[in-house]
Amino acid sequence: MDWLGSDITFWMLVALMAAAFAAGFIDSVAGGGGLVLVPAFILAGLPAQVALGQEKIVSTIGTLAAIRNFVRNKRVVWMAVAAGIPAGLLGAYAGAQAILYFEPDTVGNIILALLPVGIALSFVPKKERANEVSAPVNRAVLLVGVPLTVLVIGFYDGFFGPGTGSFLIIALHYLLKFDLVAASATSKLFNFASNLGALIAFMLAGHVLYALALPLVVMNLLGNHAGSSSALKYGPKLIQRTISLSLSLLMLSLGYKFLLA
Repeated sequence: MDWLGSDITFWMLVALMAAAFAAGFIDSVAGGGGLVLVPAFILAGLPAQVALGQEKIVSTIGTLAAIRNFVRNKRVVWMAVAAGIPAGLLGAYAGAQAILYFEPDTVGNIILALLPVGIALSFVPKKERANEVSAPVNRAVLLVGVPLTVLVIGFYDGFFGPGTGSFLIIALHYLLKFDLVAASATSKLFNFASNLGALIAFMLAGHVLYALALPLVVMNLLGNHAGSSSALKYGPKLIQRTISLSLSLLMLSLGYKFLLA
């Protein structure tokens, strides 16, 4: 399948579509979908920087399904969104520009080194407080805390990415005292902004395969829709427990690819 921009076989494409659905489901509930997509793209043979760009185009569009569900259920804190989106765009664009300065092999090793960080972020305990509603956003937090937090996390998203959704949820939940579902809902708009900022940088650098992205975006949209619907009913606990083994296996596979192969 040379039209995909790489030596992608039919069964490899099927596996990537399954990974895109799983990533969308996981990302919409607890964050961390990039921990599935980025290693999957690298194991499929894509260069590391292309893998990062490919994850961005799939996740950017796929997140729209989760945003739609959360907005319809009125769980987004819009004051925080207005303050944080510009910072997310700027931070992610700067982070993506930074990673593009490295050689592809170096980027692969950076990804391998940062994957444990992303995994750790995904599994920091997120405790739901019973019958809690989103706390009012203090003006100082709104004008300073939210933009600064999203700027820093946005830079991380552009530079690496996996685990960003979890990092945003943790920041909103613990630092700004949102309830867990509202934190997840609001984080999706920040994550969309940071994904978009990074995607622009990768597109300008020519590190996106559009033909390959098409079927994966469809699967990611379906995964985001299913996951966000589940999050509104059940929360993230089930997802956090079920993805740990698969993520660990992916990290070991990447370790073999970059360190031993």
